[in-house]
Amino acid sequence: MQMTFEGATLPPPVTHELYRQNPWWRGRAMPPLPTFRRWPFGKLRERLLGPLAPILELRGPRQVGKTTLLEQLIETLLRHEGVAAERIFRVQFDELDWLRRVGSDPIPKLVSWFETVIFKGDLNEAARRGQPAFVFFDEVQNLENWAAQSKALVDHTAVQVMLTGSSALRIARGRDSLAGRIQTIEIGPLRLAEIAALRGTGPLPGFQPENGYEAWGNITFWRDLAAHGERHREQRDVTFALFAERGGYPLAHRADIGWEEIARQLVETVVERVIEHDLRIGERGRRRDPVLLREVFRLACRYTGQELHVRKLAEDIQTVQAGNVGAQRIRHYLDFLHQSLLVVLIDPLEIQLKRMRAPKKICLSDHALRAATLRELVPLVGDADPPTTALAGHVAEGILGAYLASMPSLGVAWRPERSGAPKIDYVLTVGDRRVPVEVKYQARIDPLRDTAALRRFLDELGPRAPLGLLVTRGEQPPVVDPRIVSLPLASLLLLR
Repeated sequence: MQMTFEGATLPPPVTHELYRQNPWWRGRAMPPLPTFRRWPFGKLRERLLGPLAPILELRGPRQVGKTTLLEQLIETLLRHEGVAAERIFRVQFDELDWLRRVGSDPIPKLVSWFETVIFKGDLNEAARRGQPAFVFFDEVQNLENWAAQSKALVDHTAVQVMLTGSSALRIARGRDSLAGRIQTIEIGPLRLAEIAALRGTGPLPGFQPENGYEAWGNITFWRDLAAHGERHREQRDVTFALFAERGGYPLAHRADIGWEEIARQLVETVVERVIEHDLRIGERGRRRDPVLLREVFRLACRYTGQELHVRKLAEDIQTVQAGNVGAQRIRHYLDFLHQSLLVVLIDPLEIQLKRMRAPKKICLSDHALRAATLRELVPLVGDADPPTTALAGHVAEGILGAYLASMPSLGVAWRPERSGAPKIDYVLTVGDRRVPVEVKYQARIDPLRDTAALRRFLDELGPRAPLGLLVTRGEQPPVVDPRIVSLPLASLLLLR
């Protein structure tokens, strides 16, 4: 038997699933939720209640807490904002078996069913009275044609929509049609301030509010950041040690669970989920090999923080896998991992300036994925240089690259060595200014040798590059050149 109403017909298994996902409709409690709230919570709440656009999008990798945030927002609307249960509709798109029973274009059918059966009124008329419905779509990238369906929904129905997604590839496809209708908030792994709150090592406040980079071209800003880190040195160092050991995934900071179990869980719920699930729903017509994709990701882990020579990766893969693997195919798989938010690819500055071809730099979204995948822990804290200093430097460089790339609309590139000019680990574009960044992750810094690349870059660009950053393993004496600010990686990660 099917339930029939104006505008749509849904099979009983579908309605059963919708009631299960929305227990508040029947006066039932939600599952227990963490009391800890990630940093976007306040911003998301503000934009749900006072929207800038009809669609609010929360995008980030798997397992960083998007679904938990969504559920915390629903609980807040019900308990603290006085929103009636029948005004809230949530659909989880992570598993699609039950959804296939709805047929094509499920979003309008599901919302029509909600309006008729649950809301029992006119959604537009309710919005005119100041009582709009809130519609939550979790992991919406799994739904074909999601953007067109969402556009049609908000163009004709006055509801406030919140979407979450963990695949840039699927989210980006068709997203241009939502211009003017969507506001996006990016969320990545835990920030140091969040780890401090979660593990009880704080308070450890971030240095700067969420928006704006104008001050980043001023050397006083970076000196103040270094002083901020020094003021919170005790909490900063304890918290950074926890981050260095376990990374930034929330599940990794269960203090009652050992690392080996955490590592297996990270591989299963993050890496394998992308390889087995996102690969399957990827671009149609393309043949993808999960075995090859795993090997490409392993090499991405191996070479995090380094420039990406695709032909070298292809040669490495051919030593462990039979058959000819071309560079173009490796590029495609790396791009897939980038779009799935597992890795971050940093463009060379020359490509932005259209001067020459050069490799990209590869960074992991979180260094814990490297430790979990390769079963190799790299010490990132301590006063002495261990035998793995060079490797720790690459991992630290990858951490910094992913962190900087997570800043919305910030220009981040790296400059390869060219015409005798030394390479620069990262170059930030702030308005018309360039800020070079060098990572020297070692116990002691040579004030001349380790700042040579920065000084050369600053001399070349003159007023266009008024300052440089030297990112170190620990506290170091100030460098002689007044244009260069030296600060530990732990302090730079307190930016936000």
